[in-house]
Amino acid sequence: MAWLSAAEALTRLQVQPQTLYAYVSRGRIQTKPDPAHPRRSLYLAQDVLRLADRPRGGRRPEAVAAEAIAWGEPVLPSAVSTVLEGRLYYRGRDAGVLAETATLEAVAALLWDAPEGERLFPAERPKPLWLPALPPAARAFAALARRAGTDAPTLGRSPAVLRAEAAGLAESMIDVLAGPPDVADRPVHSRLALAWGADERSADLIRRALVLLADHELNASTFAARVTASTGASLAASMLAGLSALSGPLHGGAAEQLRALADRAEIMGGEPAARAWLAQGWPLPGFGHPLYPEGDLRAARLLAAFEPSGPLRDLAAAAEALTGEKPNIDFALTALAEGAGLPPEAPFVLFAAARSAGWLAHALEQASTGRLIRPRARYVGPPVETPEALKGGA
Repeated sequence: MAWLSAAEALTRLQVQPQTLYAYVSRGRIQTKPDPAHPRRSLYLAQDVLRLADRPRGGRRPEAVAAEAIAWGEPVLPSAVSTVLEGRLYYRGRDAGVLAETATLEAVAALLWDAPEGERLFPAERPKPLWLPALPPAARAFAALARRAGTDAPTLGRSPAVLRAEAAGLAESMIDVLAGPPDVADRPVHSRLALAWGADERSADLIRRALVLLADHELNASTFAARVTASTGASLAASMLAGLSALSGPLHGGAAEQLRALADRAEIMGGEPAARAWLAQGWPLPGFGHPLYPEGDLRAARLLAAFEPSGPLRDLAAAAEALTGEKPNIDFALTALAEGAGLPPEAPFVLFAAARSAGWLAHALEQASTGRLIRPRARYVGPPVETPEALKGGA
């Protein structure tokens, strides 16, 4: 069998890397590790040629749109972030490199395209709301819902004013997730570490995780935030839409499923737990990602900075042996929370706190276009009762 490199496959297909990865994740192109470069893949030539030779001009627009919206090419132009050849970039900067030293605040300024020298943090924010003893996620929902109904819409407001408002919203999000800070200018990762009683080393791991999670192009929660922003709604409303999507078990809630699997691995061992899980017909949570056929680089970067527990290491080894999938960012967050002694809700809190920067970046970008996002539906319901049909029946 003949095999092609990624560059050769992209040239034959004339598509973006995201589309090539989507073909792989759907099983339309077979891959294998490149013996000369173990971190790269080779693509089966006959699969690539079959897809490259199919007619394009005759494809119906609705078929193209349906494929694009399900792990296809990006459906919206954006300068905020992209995944290219298995690496994540924030406005052209490698997120993995940024995670070595940057803070979430610095990355937020980058994602928001703030001019050099513009002061965003610490930001002015309203007095923290009094909230009953609710879980962090519930507090975030309550705070954002209140502001979504009272904050001004984005229409007609300057980018600088909106960026300042975004900074205040981001700070308020941390207030409700981690509690009001003792020191006003303490960075986000330090505030979270303080709230969780984590040590300095764990605080640095939290910082790395926040940077790696800040944005991920047009994922489900970001798309929800952009659609809301396209209506001219307030930035708080866009954040609330993003948080709502993040709460789903197929997005930010994946860590809870992984925790259940990890608990089994601790009792049964990694391989028996993975086999039992797969025997139920369930995919292993915390492993694999359609945009990273060679492994989630965000997870690799974070896991390189600490050693997961024995049961989790065994689970990762078993998962790769049984499915060929490597740990994704959900696995890395779960391993971080366990190793640092963080509370069970820590993976979700880290996700929400970090991704707030990305939601706001996309909301700001969408607001600058002044355009409404309004896809069309392809109707597949019962036959439509047209006026002509009704007359015939009479």
